[in-house]
Amino acid sequence: MSANAPGGPGGTGISRHLRRVSVVVLAMFSALFVAASFIQVVAADDLRGGPFNTRTRLANQNINRGPILVGGEPIAYSIETDGDVRFQRVYANGPLWAPVTGRYTLDGLNTGLEAAYDDYLTAATGGQFFDLANAVLTGREPEGAAVETTLDAGLQQAAWDALGNYSGAVIAWEPKTGRILAMVSKPTYDPNALASHDTDAVNAAYEQLDADPAQPLINRAANGDLDPPGSTFKLVVAAAALDSGRFTPDSTFPNPSELELPQSSAVIHNSNEGTCGPGETVSLFDAIRLSCNIPMAELAHELTYVPIKDKAKALGFCKGFDLAGLLDPIEYGCTPQDGLDLSPMYSTPSQFPAFLDAPQTMLAAFGQSSLLASPLQMAMVAGAIANDGVLMRPTLVDSVIAPDQSPLVTIQPQTLGQPISANTARALTDMMVASVDSGAAETAAIEGVSVAGKTGTAENGPGQPYSLWFTGFAPADDPQIAVAVVVQDGGGLPPEEQLSSTLSAPVGRAVLEAWLRR
Repeated sequence: MSANAPGGPGGTGISRHLRRVSVVVLAMFSALFVAASFIQVVAADDLRGGPFNTRTRLANQNINRGPILVGGEPIAYSIETDGDVRFQRVYANGPLWAPVTGRYTLDGLNTGLEAAYDDYLTAATGGQFFDLANAVLTGREPEGAAVETTLDAGLQQAAWDALGNYSGAVIAWEPKTGRILAMVSKPTYDPNALASHDTDAVNAAYEQLDADPAQPLINRAANGDLDPPGSTFKLVVAAAALDSGRFTPDSTFPNPSELELPQSSAVIHNSNEGTCGPGETVSLFDAIRLSCNIPMAELAHELTYVPIKDKAKALGFCKGFDLAGLLDPIEYGCTPQDGLDLSPMYSTPSQFPAFLDAPQTMLAAFGQSSLLASPLQMAMVAGAIANDGVLMRPTLVDSVIAPDQSPLVTIQPQTLGQPISANTARALTDMMVASVDSGAAETAAIEGVSVAGKTGTAENGPGQPYSLWFTGFAPADDPQIAVAVVVQDGGGLPPEEQLSSTLSAPVGRAVLEAWLRR
């Protein structure tokens, strides 16, 4: 037998060498496969979000971007064009839905759900990568997933119509699930103007919108500079008082027509410039029913700052909430902060000061001092009361659906906690029902329906127009919907006509009624 024959000693050496080479090649191939899989599946989202993703962004513009849906109907979708960029985004009734959809632009500076769900809409998530690769290999048209929202088209239109020409916002949601049913902000803009493939036209449109002092690009329902909540914040103070165990709805307070704040020469009044009903004392129940400032300030003075702050934070103040439903709430602290790096659908944190002295605490009792809140925040307060004290996580999205109709993401209702006891929630509901039946919120009444509501008129500084509020829910005995409304700039009316009872409460009533009568 030859020394070089396959079965001889030399052949054994060659076989051994080939085996070693094969093992090395196999290991290298395995490492390459694992690395590629990691990049395409695990790390894809992070890489796409990096600063060097221009090629990916340009490629995505030639993918049939998935639609954003309301009740199965698209409010944002893509159409094919003859240009270098193959698809263009189209917004059905763009101004109505702009606070929800946001905008998708060639420069990649997307906002709203377009930004929050960009990876799903472009089939670029790890879970969709293999579907996208299969589409390419089979010659099928690559297509992104669809995002189904929680919104109701009829209620969105009703809220839009009810707000009319006022500057402000409306938000309505289901207190038992956290699903947002309507979210309207005015003034608004048409995202179609920013989705064009004419770069010069888009830049001109954006510069005009950005320079507009009315700030149409801001979603006033959840973001922006926010407004003092006025007397709607009395619900938070009353909740803190009742849950402390030191007060009941029948607890009474002195009933003067004016009150000088301690450590100060400042004097506060009730909205009617008189007493809070007849008598030398007034109950907490009637203070809420009639929306009186003085007894609430007296209550806050006895209760002190800390329990009020704790209750406000438990109800969502000082936190940002991801309305896309993907990320957890973020605690930002209770002092104003500049330059917060919020994700696309995070709400602006409502502000409750880190410290208040005695007179400031008394002002905070009726939503003044340096308090600021969004309609989302005050809808969360009403929603917790409506839901026996349990606060749900607010969300705009129900699910993400692949082109083959298989579910990719399903957003489940999530409890944020129970910031109000069930007994306190029922007591506050009784007070809010009385406010609608025979108190300050009578203009929110709906025939044949028990409505729980609270109005608020907030000062913005000397000589400045008021922010006018309403928050409430219905039916009071089995709440299906909670709503919050803010009309900014006093509705553009003279000071004597800037009343929440005539401006914001009727808007809230119209939204509640539209849902209940549908």
